[in-house]
Amino acid sequence: MANTSTRTLRLLSLLQSHRYWPGTELADRLGVSVRTLRRDVDRLRELGYPVEAQRGVDGGYQLAAGAALPPLLIDDEEAVALAVGLQAAAQGPVEGIAEPSVRVLAKIEQVMPARLRRRVEALRAMTVTAGWGGPSRTDVDPAVLTTVALACRDNERLHFTYTAADGRRTDRHAEPHRLVSLGRRWYLVAYDLTRGDWRNLRVDRLTDPQGTGARFRPRTLPVADAAEFVRTRIDSAPRSYHVEVLVDVPARVARERIGRWSTVEEIDAEHCRVHLVTDSLEWPAMALGTLGADFRVLRPPELTDLLHDWATRFHRASTAPGTRP
Repeated sequence: MANTSTRTLRLLSLLQSHRYWPGTELADRLGVSVRTLRRDVDRLRELGYPVEAQRGVDGGYQLAAGAALPPLLIDDEEAVALAVGLQAAAQGPVEGIAEPSVRVLAKIEQVMPARLRRRVEALRAMTVTAGWGGPSRTDVDPAVLTTVALACRDNERLHFTYTAADGRRTDRHAEPHRLVSLGRRWYLVAYDLTRGDWRNLRVDRLTDPQGTGARFRPRTLPVADAAEFVRTRIDSAPRSYHVEVLVDVPARVARERIGRWSTVEEIDAEHCRVHLVTDSLEWPAMALGTLGADFRVLRPPELTDLLHDWATRFHRASTAPGTRP
């Protein structure tokens, strides 16, 4: 027998495809007893699906009128994933996908249960995409994202614990302004009441954010928008590595594929020099790999060591038992 979640989805699909099902026939389709069917119907109702029942010997079930698009059977994390993914697609570089992504996101929000729709709408409205490309990190807790987004929208002060780069943890009170999706990370732009100044805070370093219930009058950001604020702060911050690589592709190709994250200098028609400033070497390694061409690392030596380690592990994976020749 299928597990409860899978069976519930199957039940929903059957109810959507047929206006009325006799109870015994529906139970047979699902391979369960009539009593189990009643429990599954009750579960759908708890999730917000308007299932009508007709009692008696010939009793059965159907979705209420106007329920052709009932609320989606998704949890909070899945709702956030949908919103983030579709918003990124709407603002991404793939030609022809922006408008359909906006339409799909609008339709999905319409059929979400009200509780999830409120959180997703807040996340979408309060997020600014900075346009450096690349997917945002997936290790940010969706509950943290939506809590912060709701506080931004409602002008509600937040309390949270923040872990700095050196591992120090401090309690903060802040007036949240906007979420910014930049490259592979999420940032919160907020007026830090603890520090008495504007800050961009990495969301993956926020722990247990909670609204305090105290409202505030929004302050004026010192730059044009939140994305510019984050970019400016990141550009002025000290970095750990300056990467310089010679690549066997035309500069035009490198600019098209990784130019948003690097500076590309043309050497000749078939070669270029790529510069990246970063606090992590994993990202340059992946970016250079997407060029599909030979390259030579000029600096730093730590990147060469990382690539050697990756090459060793990739070679083991490609020659492992069961790997296709």
